[in-house]
Amino acid sequence: MNILILGSGGRESAFAWKISQSPKCSQLFIAPGNAGTGQYGTNVNLKVTDFEGIKAFCLTNSINLVLVGPEEPLVKGIHDFFLADEQIKHIPVVGPQQEAAQLEGSKDFSKAFMQRHNIPTAASKTFNRDTLQEGFDYLATAGLPIVLKADGLAAGKGVLICLTLEEARQELAEMLTEAKFGDASSKVVIEQFLQGIELSVFVMTDGNSYKILPEAKDYKRIGEGDTGLNTGGMGSVSPVPFADAEFMQKVEERVIIPTVEGLKAEGIPYKGFIFIGLMNCYGEPFVIEYNCRMGDPETESVMPRISSDFIDLLEGVAEGNLVEKQLEISEKVAATVVCVSGGYPGEYLKNKAISGIENVRDSHVFHAGTSFSGEDVINTGGRVLAITSLQDNMFDALQQATADASRIYYDGVYFRKDIGFDLL
Repeated sequence: MNILILGSGGRESAFAWKISQSPKCSQLFIAPGNAGTGQYGTNVNLKVTDFEGIKAFCLTNSINLVLVGPEEPLVKGIHDFFLADEQIKHIPVVGPQQEAAQLEGSKDFSKAFMQRHNIPTAASKTFNRDTLQEGFDYLATAGLPIVLKADGLAAGKGVLICLTLEEARQELAEMLTEAKFGDASSKVVIEQFLQGIELSVFVMTDGNSYKILPEAKDYKRIGEGDTGLNTGGMGSVSPVPFADAEFMQKVEERVIIPTVEGLKAEGIPYKGFIFIGLMNCYGEPFVIEYNCRMGDPETESVMPRISSDFIDLLEGVAEGNLVEKQLEISEKVAATVVCVSGGYPGEYLKNKAISGIENVRDSHVFHAGTSFSGEDVINTGGRVLAITSLQDNMFDALQQATADASRIYYDGVYFRKDIGFDLL
């Protein structure tokens, strides 16, 4: 099979690493890829939203399957673009169509969907510029802290937790009247704050059947001890010790089955990944959000734990026979430590030469924000590298990933040394 992966981050690096191991893979292309993905396949200089360019490439290179990494092309309708074009509609796209991608693209859509299908989630209401005063009134009756979420995609920055009523009113006004997050905050969901511990559950579905991939827990805050600003993710671990069989049975019965069946009942086709962000509230699962793709850096911890052929699963999604495919999961523990650029998540140092990757001993190095400058690998993004170690237990995996991260150097390099410590 000739496979095209769309994306350039750590998630796509982990996909490429896994897919390249399959005997079913003839040629692998990554568009646009990064300085690390070239070791698994061929990088292609194409933007993920250049649908016409992607079409031309697929035809020229006899692509048999397209795997979409990031959310933007899905929300913009790349799957629909393929289905509507006679020349390429035969090429399966793994990733939902535009309507289904609204589960991530619109918080209001996903909350209404959860309410229709009795999926446990925090109480909420949605407001826009015209209903700002009603939003103020609602805030006055809601408890504190309170969560404000921009309705649309805001590059992971559109969620605010407000500790006082005054702060909540000010932030709501800025989001709705001053476009604090651009078009993404033309509508704002005000949501009850849930107390508990977060985890990410990943499902592959062909629209009828589903497979539950290894769960993971990621770490969002820049500082150790979960302090400081939110980031795209500073590390992850899989499996999650508190997600035992009893808890995961609740997740499957109360969240996964109603989600897959709800999409089917509403006539919304879904072929791809459903990433369910959950809160474990004293043993009960509540959905925080849906994403229509795999998570990053969770994918870097999930992929090494899948011991069966990943292309086999992708084919199952594409062909609608996922139920017949085998998913084998390793008992081992994966821990991922993310090296970021100095200054991230604010303005950060970039174009600095990276050294020491060859010194990593017992971990996979998944590139995220990297590129080439001549012979040098340089940092071009906020999150630069994801260092993942697969070991027999959590302590060894965390220790190895952290030790290997410390073997890498570039000007301003920073990583958290406490990923997963809360689970030990």
